[in-house]
Amino acid sequence: MVFLTYMILGAMAGVLAGLFGIGGGLIIVPVLIFSFDILKVDPSVSTHLAVGTSLGTIIFTSLSSIKSHHDKGAVLWPVFRPMAVGLVVGSMFGVLTAGLLSGMALRLVIGIFAVIIGIKMALAAQPKPHRNLPGNASLAAVGGGIGWASAIFGIGGGSLSVPYMTWCNVRMQQAVGTSAACGFPIALMGALTNIYEGYGDAALPEWSLGFIYLPALVGIVLTSVPFARVGAKLAHRLPSTTLKRIFSILLFIVGGRFLYQAWGAL
Repeated sequence: MVFLTYMILGAMAGVLAGLFGIGGGLIIVPVLIFSFDILKVDPSVSTHLAVGTSLGTIIFTSLSSIKSHHDKGAVLWPVFRPMAVGLVVGSMFGVLTAGLLSGMALRLVIGIFAVIIGIKMALAAQPKPHRNLPGNASLAAVGGGIGWASAIFGIGGGSLSVPYMTWCNVRMQQAVGTSAACGFPIALMGALTNIYEGYGDAALPEWSLGFIYLPALVGIVLTSVPFARVGAKLAHRLPSTTLKRIFSILLFIVGGRFLYQAWGAL
């Protein structure tokens, strides 16, 4: 039954990854945390385990989404390449930063982030384009910041990179497609660093590889990869404002729950 839940979660995350370029982590991390609470996973590692597992799944989801967007000419590879350098370095330091936080402190941070993104989606807020993309060095620096924050939250970075690119006069479809590509280096380095950080931790449940829970990884990947292609196709056909507002309600609920839990425990 739990494995079926992971497969359903993967399908939802895949569609979100392709539709919004957000990598699916904004829904994967909260649901994994709730499932780990039900499974009585030690609270000291459950949040870190959810974040690491989410990043592991995004490796596969992003590959599927990248192909779909690339086929439509929506990935700006000259923009991606310099950003990828910063994304890799930033992601590694993001995992190390998360490792300095307790499980409940990390939930608090994720809860605050979920509420902020929920507000942004509810208002359909996007920065108005008023500048052009900077040079490679600046793109690498921006990638570093996005990678750092994304690895802490267990996301593919789309909720940060898409607004940045639209601010820099990048067309929305290209911003989403390029953001999908950016999710891969974030997820790969983030997952590898989480394996290293959690390896040998006695509090982890069976079938964990560092801070990656393999049953959840497999279940989510089985459905997220094909459904990412569905989401990518929808991104080029449907206006996403209504869907984003619906998704924002879920983020308010999730963020509020995490804030309540963390506030009572800290």
